[in-house]
Amino acid sequence: MKPESYIQKAYRCILQNDFEEALRWFEQAIIANPGDAEVHYRCSITYGRSNKLEMAITHAEEAVRLQPDKPEYALHLQHIKAAELVQRARKMVENRKDVTKSELYQAVSHLKSAVAMDPLYAQAYVWLALVYSELDEHARAISTLKEVISLYPQESGLQHIMEELKQRLKSYMQDTASD
Repeated sequence: MKPESYIQKAYRCILQNDFEEALRWFEQAIIANPGDAEVHYRCSITYGRSNKLEMAITHAEEAVRLQPDKPEYALHLQHIKAAELVQRARKMVENRKDVTKSELYQAVSHLKSAVAMDPLYAQAYVWLALVYSELDEHARAISTLKEVISLYPQESGLQHIMEELKQRLKSYMQDTASD
């Protein structure tokens, strides 16, 4: 089968929301033509959408290696790497009651790197703000959230998070005033 046939099958699967099968067809297209940067790029996008970031990074890196003059490949790679850092930071702090300050600061480091890699990645800012709040660095949390709100003013969920952060700051101020 020709590589184009595999790609057509992959797109049909994507249209049917069958990303696992789409990935299988993309991988077949890569086996048939491993030097096709565009197929690696498309495969990476599908892995990313499936939250399989390690494989997404692998294919994005290969697309950049094969065709370094395509800025969209490099931008995609930066975005996927930023997403992986956010995922790593979330795992460190999410749903854990015994998170240490050291782990929180490590999460901050990952999230700052994610923001630097992809300055338009809203989740990185939101998680950075939430972790700052957990560290009782409420001014930084609010400032960070203001940055993402300026990028995405239409996102009403961000305003809700801002209100929550302001409430945390108010509670923190009351607690420290009573000590």
